[in-house]
Amino acid sequence: MSADKRLFLLDGHALVYRAHYAFIARPLINSKGWNTSAITGFVRTLVDLIKNQKPTHLAVSFDLPGGTFRDDWYPAYKANRDAQPEDISFALPWIQKILKAWKIPILTLERYEADDVIGTVAKKAEKQGYKVFMVTPDKDYGQLVSPNIFMYKPGRQGNEVEIWGEKEVCENWDIEHVDQVVDLLGLQGDAVDNIPGIPGVGPKTAATLLKEFGSVENLIANVDKVKGKNQDKVREFADQALLSKKLARIDTDAPVEFDEKDFNLDPFDRDQLAEIFKELEFRTLAAQILGETSPQPPPKKGESTNIKTAKGSGTQGNLFGEEEPAAPFRQAAPPIPAHSMAEKNIANTPHQYHLTDTAEKRAELIRQLSKHSSICFDTETTGIDANVAELVGMSFAVAPGEAWYVPVPADQGEARRIVHEFKSIFENEKTGKTGQNIKYDAILLKWYGVEVKGTWFDTMVAHYLIEPELRHGMDYLAETYLNYQPVPIETLIGKKGINQLNMRDIPVERVAEYAAEDADITLQLRHYFAPKLKEEGLLELYETMEEPLTKVLVDMEYEGINLDGDFLRKYSVELEKEIADLDQKIQRDAGVRFNIASPSQVGDVLFGRMKIPYRWGKTKTGKYSTDEAKLTELAAEYPFVADIMQHRGLSKLKSTYVD
Repeated sequence: MSADKRLFLLDGHALVYRAHYAFIARPLINSKGWNTSAITGFVRTLVDLIKNQKPTHLAVSFDLPGGTFRDDWYPAYKANRDAQPEDISFALPWIQKILKAWKIPILTLERYEADDVIGTVAKKAEKQGYKVFMVTPDKDYGQLVSPNIFMYKPGRQGNEVEIWGEKEVCENWDIEHVDQVVDLLGLQGDAVDNIPGIPGVGPKTAATLLKEFGSVENLIANVDKVKGKNQDKVREFADQALLSKKLARIDTDAPVEFDEKDFNLDPFDRDQLAEIFKELEFRTLAAQILGETSPQPPPKKGESTNIKTAKGSGTQGNLFGEEEPAAPFRQAAPPIPAHSMAEKNIANTPHQYHLTDTAEKRAELIRQLSKHSSICFDTETTGIDANVAELVGMSFAVAPGEAWYVPVPADQGEARRIVHEFKSIFENEKTGKTGQNIKYDAILLKWYGVEVKGTWFDTMVAHYLIEPELRHGMDYLAETYLNYQPVPIETLIGKKGINQLNMRDIPVERVAEYAAEDADITLQLRHYFAPKLKEEGLLELYETMEEPLTKVLVDMEYEGINLDGDFLRKYSVELEKEIADLDQKIQRDAGVRFNIASPSQVGDVLFGRMKIPYRWGKTKTGKYSTDEAKLTELAAEYPFVADIMQHRGLSKLKSTYVD
C-alpha cells in the first residue's frame, strides 16, 4: 500500500458540536456579538490535522436536516435529542463557506447520515489502496475500523490525538473483534441516539454475553443457556435487540462514489478565505493560515546587517494574562492584508509625530503638556518586566493625530535626569493620565524616581469592563474600534526567538514613529471608551474600584513580596527527604527500578508489568497515557497509583514553588 495515499474523512457535525462545547464556559465572542467558538474550534482542528498529518486527500461530511432511513425502522430514533443550539446553527453555514474557499469537498446525502457517507467512502477508498482516517470523537465508528481504516480522535484540553486501530477499538469496547461493536450497541443500546437495546443490560453485561455467545443472533438462539435474570430479559426483548443492532450498524453501501481526484487537497482560495476571516474577525487564524507576503525590510543605509541581538522583547505584558498574536516580520506600514479588519494604517493616515531629542525640544514639549488637563503617555523599554526593564523612551499625545517621542539613553544617570525633566508633568495631581496597561508604565517610572499621579484612564481596563470576553491588546482594540492597524512591534525587533532584538537596538528614527503612534492611538481609544463606560453604567465601577486598585497593584508589584528564605530552604530539605522515601517505597512495591518522572516508564510499569486494566486510547506514539485525570481515576482503587501521584505533587511543589 502506498504511504502517500492518506484520506481523512471528517465527521462535520460531531466536530462542530465538540468545538462548541469546548468553549461553553467561556465562548469566543467577536466585536459584533457573534459566538465564533464552534467555527474557531473546527478550523483549528482542520489546521492541526493538515499541518501534522499531511493528508493527500480530504473531505468533510455533514448530516442533512430531515429524517433518515432509520426513522422508517424506528420513529423514535434520535427523538430524544435537544434542538440544535442557535450558535451551532449560526456556525454551520460559515464553516461550509470556509470549506468551499479551502476547496475541501463537502459530502452530504439525503436520508443518510454522515456516518453512512463516511463509512461507504472509507471502504471504497480502502479498496483503491488508501489508508483512511475517520476524524470523529464518536466511538461508534469503531465498527468500520480495519487494517487500513482508523479512527482519528482529535486531542482535547491538552490531551494528544488518539488513533484507534482494531486493537484499540477492541480494548476500549472490551470485545474480541470490531464487528461486535454493533452487537454491543444492540444489547446495551445507545442513549445518545435513543437506541433502546435490552433494558437493564449495560456495557459490562453486554461484553460478558458477547464473550460467551459472540453475537446478538447467537445469543438469542441460545437463550436457554443464559444464566439468571438476563435470560428473561433476552427472551422478552430479543426483537428489540435485533432492531437496535440494525439501527447501530453504519451503512457502507450508501449511493455515494469515491473519485480520488475529487478529494485532492488543492490550494485554497486565498482571497475568499481572507474575506471570510475578515468578516469573522479571525486575526490569529488568518495570520497562521494565510500568512503575509511582505518581505523583511532591508537595512537602512549605514545600518549593520550583523546586529548583536538581545533577548528582551521590549513589549509590555497584558494585564489579563493574554498573549497577543505575533504579527509576521514585515515592513513598516506595509499594504494592509486582505484579512485585516482595518482599512487605515500609518501610511494612509495623516499624522504629525515629532522626535524630541534635544533639551530645547524637551523643554518646549513640557511647556505644551503643562497647558493640558489630561495627557496620554506610553513607555518603550528593553523588556516585559517593569521591575527590571530599562527605559528606552517616552511618548506623549494630547490630541489625535499628533504625538512626541522622547528617546532616553542607556546611561542610567543621564536617563534618570531626562525622566526627571518630566517630573512636574507626571506628578501633577491635576493632570489626568491615559495609558494602555498604565500599571506597567507607572511601575517602571517609580524605578526612575517619578510617581504617576492624578486620575488614571487605562484603555485596557476600560475595555475589559465593556467587553470582558474579548481580547484587550492595543492592536486588537485599534483594528476593532478605530479601523486602524498599528505598526507591529515585530517590524522593528523581529519575531520572538533568540534573534529578536530589543528597542535599544533599533535606530531612534524608526522607534519614534512606532512609539508616537502608540500614544496617539491610545488617546483615540480613550476618546472611544470613556463615553462607552458612561453609557454602559460602568464609569462608577471604573472610578471607585478599577482605577484605585490599579494604583494599589503598582505599589505591591514595585515593593514585591517578602519571602522567608530560611524557611523555604529548610522546607526544601524536608521535601527532598519525603520525596526520596516515597521514591524508595514506589520502587520496592513495583519490584523494578524506573524513572517516576517519565510518563512512558510509569505507563509501562502500571499497565504492562503490574497489569492494571487500561481502558483508554494510547497516544499517537503508541504509549500509555498517564495524565492526571487517568491516574486520579485509578488512585482510589490502587494505592500504588496514589503514591505516584503524591510523588508528582511533592516534586512539583519543590521544584516550582519552594526552590
